Amino acid sequence: MRFPKPLFPGARVALLSASGIVRAERLPQAADAVRSLGLEPVIYPSCRYENRHGYLAADDRQRADDLNAAFADPSIDGILAIKGGYGAHRVLPLLDWEVIRANPKYFSGYSDVTALHTALNQVCGLVTYHTMMPATEYYEDVGEYSMDWLKRALFGGLQGRLKNPEGQRLTTLVPGRAQGPLCGGNLSLLAASLGTPWEIDTRGKLLFLEDVDEHTYRVDGMLTQLRNAGKFDQCAGVILGAWTNCTPQVEEHNLELPEIFRELIAPAGKPAVMGLACGHVIPTLSLPLGAQAALDAGEGVLEVPDDPR
Repeated sequence: MRFPKPLFPGARVALLSASGIVRAERLPQAADAVRSLGLEPVIYPSCRYENRHGYLAADDRQRADDLNAAFADPSIDGILAIKGGYGAHRVLPLLDWEVIRANPKYFSGYSDVTALHTALNQVCGLVTYHTMMPATEYYEDVGEYSMDWLKRALFGGLQGRLKNPEGQRLTTLVPGRAQGPLCGGNLSLLAASLGTPWEIDTRGKLLFLEDVDEHTYRVDGMLTQLRNAGKFDQCAGVILGAWTNCTPQVEEHNLELPEIFRELIAPAGKPAVMGLACGHVIPTLSLPLGAQAALDAGEGVLEVPDDPR
């Protein structure tokens, strides 16, 4: 895996959306928030509200062209997915993987951006960063913890123990130790990747999972899909993050999420933890996807060694 060069004060960063619409009033807020971090935002067409295509930031060709152009442009130091939503997996067949491989650079985002993380990790061998996004959180008062982890991801320093906020301990699902590259992200995007050229490959890896606004039976169904595809048997370990607003559809006929995890993930016998402060949640960690990490599930410790740069 290749680590991109970290960003630096004055770095020119592409703001683009491979997914959903950026509301017109959010774009200047997002750009100002990026500037407040010492970065120079470069606005790509997919951020412009007038280019929207239904529920998408722009049509597939425009969103793919923005990504291809941002990777190809030597004056762009990094790429920040400005928001999530829906649609990133629609652009995967239109991306110029040779150009992207030849121009590795910093890339970050989360949620629907999971589709791009998986492809960039697996097709291009590029470490990418699961972080907050400019039009979603940057401009808000997210607190010192979340901003500290964002800055570590942006500017280097995302190594050592990845610690939850004080008082939020990781819970052991299956004890044991495991190590391997971090992979994963949003559960619904990973389930949707199955059967495609960009299917999540969990072999020997630490699989991170999170989701938002899904009924618990839907989480059950997507985890079952991963289980039946062998993803838990093949991985080295499992890290479960935030499950924000993942509630039962019918209260009196419900399985709680921990019970679902015990029934679908634990039988593979791989070290697994619950409760990492990462996903659609504040405060939140940032994660280097594709980087080597070590998990001690019994002690609730997740560590990333120094990167090779």
